Amino acid sequence: MRLAYRLVTATAAALLLAGCSPLGQGTGSSSGDGDRGSGTEGSVGKASFDNNTKPIVKGTFDSPEAQGAKVDIAIMGLKVKGKLATLTVQFVPHVPGAQPNQINAYGLNGERGLDTSLIDPVNLKRYVVVKDSSGRELQTDDIFTHMTNDQPTSSFYTFAAPPDSVKSIDVQLGNWPTFRDVPVER
Repeated sequence: MRLAYRLVTATAAALLLAGCSPLGQGTGSSSGDGDRGSGTEGSVGKASFDNNTKPIVKGTFDSPEAQGAKVDIAIMGLKVKGKLATLTVQFVPHVPGAQPNQINAYGLNGERGLDTSLIDPVNLKRYVVVKDSSGRELQTDDIFTHMTNDQPTSSFYTFAAPPDSVKSIDVQLGNWPTFRDVPVER
């Protein structure tokens, strides 16, 4: 019983030292007028995710995956945060006779990578997907992200953000036609 008491006491002490209160309240002082004390809690934004439910632009295109195969592609948004821009794309494959979990963007594009890019026709620049410190591209994998026939699958691609003066940009996905004038959300 003494060991359990010591464990509870040690845990409470560690929480207090870490700046936590057992009641879930911060340990910063409060002046009673809404001031949160000297903590930086008020300067941090709320966590969120991109959740565009309506496409900005969409189209249906042929796919070499199988005879009669088509794919619906919808650009859901291009959102800038800091120095990065995230493109959200939704694919809906329509592949006759497809086996479950055997459809991917690589196959829909004729067994080629999508090489997704942003094209700035005003500043004459092409933006490619950025890489992390391990050399991996910050995008949804074209091969290992499996799609279900006739069901939407979202993909994400991260680029260096275009300059503030760029209000819209063209998006190139695989061998399909270019999506023109996609608005840049800031």
